[in-house]
Amino acid sequence: MRHVTLGIMRPTPFLALAPALLLGLSACAPRSSGPAPTVQTSTPVKTVSFYPNEAGLAWSYLLDGEPTSGVPYVLRGMGPSIYTGQTVQTLQLTGRGADQTWFRTFLADGVKLLGIKKPGVNVRLDPPWLEYPAENAWKVGLTWQGVSNVTISGDDGKVQAEGKLNYSYTVQEKRQQETPAGQFEVWVVTRQVSDTVGGLFPATQQLWFTPFVGEVRTPEGLVLVGRNFKGGRQ
Repeated sequence: MRHVTLGIMRPTPFLALAPALLLGLSACAPRSSGPAPTVQTSTPVKTVSFYPNEAGLAWSYLLDGEPTSGVPYVLRGMGPSIYTGQTVQTLQLTGRGADQTWFRTFLADGVKLLGIKKPGVNVRLDPPWLEYPAENAWKVGLTWQGVSNVTISGDDGKVQAEGKLNYSYTVQEKRQQETPAGQFEVWVVTRQVSDTVGGLFPATQQLWFTPFVGEVRTPEGLVLVGRNFKGGRQ
């Protein structure tokens, strides 16, 4: 069984467990010779939550260390939908052949991930994975962890693999961080993940989060280069 990471995923045939279908960010399209396009439309600040997820919001990202001339990935808030019988918010990442959707709830006790979908592949998490804590819980040294059952299936609903996923988070520090999208005060978080279905996610990753802005650096190693809204409290 080959080890792969569930970062940005692209279509691959489903063969048994076939963890190779869950491809990391290293597979990228050729870089553009011109400036990276960014989303230009504006979304009023009053519609942006502490954990931004509203329909119409958009973020553009490049891989950490790439020149700003690279072709960006674009993450968009797609609005509410129904997933496993629950009302969730959907966020979709596209670009360079990627097409990946996350299904999350944004509630008082934090942000929970119920599942991930790409063409031909569905990853369901039960109980949902707690990705972020309650808004007022943030502090240096904060930790949280959990265990989820993982079910991988095709678009036909046929189960291809089942297992368990363990995750843990530690808030390392709060600092000023310069990025191509500007300077942000970020919470620096280390995420550790292990699973019994072939290593779907990077074992250890660092992410940067800014309230009312979102992920300035994602767990997949994408760094923010543009967005179509202004973050900040109303």
